Amino acid sequence: MAAAPEPAPHGRNAAAVQRASLPVAAPLLATNRAGHGESAPVGVDHYENFPVASWLCPAELRPPIAAIYHFARTADDIADEGSAAPAERVADLAAFRADLFAAAGGALSMRWPHVFAPLAAAIARHRLPVALLADLLDAFAADAVETRYADRVGVLDYCRRSANPIGRLLLHLYGIDDAHALARSDAICSALQLANFWQDLGVDAARGRVYVAAADLRRHGIAIDELLARADSDRVRALVGELVAWARELMLSGAPLVHAVPGRAGWELRLVVQGGLRILEKIDRLGGATLHARPTIGAGDAPLLAWRALTMRARTTPNVVEPA
Repeated sequence: MAAAPEPAPHGRNAAAVQRASLPVAAPLLATNRAGHGESAPVGVDHYENFPVASWLCPAELRPPIAAIYHFARTADDIADEGSAAPAERVADLAAFRADLFAAAGGALSMRWPHVFAPLAAAIARHRLPVALLADLLDAFAADAVETRYADRVGVLDYCRRSANPIGRLLLHLYGIDDAHALARSDAICSALQLANFWQDLGVDAARGRVYVAAADLRRHGIAIDELLARADSDRVRALVGELVAWARELMLSGAPLVHAVPGRAGWELRLVVQGGLRILEKIDRLGGATLHARPTIGAGDAPLLAWRALTMRARTTPNVVEPA
């Protein structure tokens, strides 16, 4: 089977706070090009599945959401983009972490002022939990070296650091802090991260990364070298199908949160959930062949996503929300 053209480089951890090129999302942010060190690698663009700080977001929350996104995007690029050696990436992320805590104390970063000046303002005004921002950096640091996970517990622990903090930060901004809402937010964000993993199976394999748990590979009789070599097979496609079902179940378990988030923010969350489900649907339509193809969301998906978001309603089955 001939390989499809290699997808453009992209970031790994922004799954839960992403920008879509969808008319319905009307994103506020242009593509962020902040990258390794003081400047981004030339030519790095970031396709994103989901909206960030769109017109659906309350106007007063757009600056802190944009600040969080640029913080995450820049750290992700330090871990992912350019030609720096792993040791240099880890050192840069350590410096980035030091600047985070300095910004929380009111000091201005000399190396990344465009990131930490607005973030410091957001931390001061909205009392953002700095520990959640630091959790993101733990995940980015893991991405700076080779990653392997023994089981799904390990994969979800990665999601706990790479994606779940974003949802919790957003709920903090919305003034929502009850345990049920936080758990559902974690489910949505982890599902988004998993969807990104299975969407990017071939991209990550080309970089020497495998986010599929070793236990799942063994159950399907797949050696890790098969994924690294991007060797498509019926066994790999069956594995991807199972992983997609896992992500979908997790997404649906968190989806009732859309009814708890008030106003326009709740409608944006509906689009986020439906965007994640749409990506999973597209992976299924590819037959799980994401070692050589990368499904994306485009403008043509906007009417369907809008309709599905509009018709979401609570089902009688606990913890499940689906399109009508």
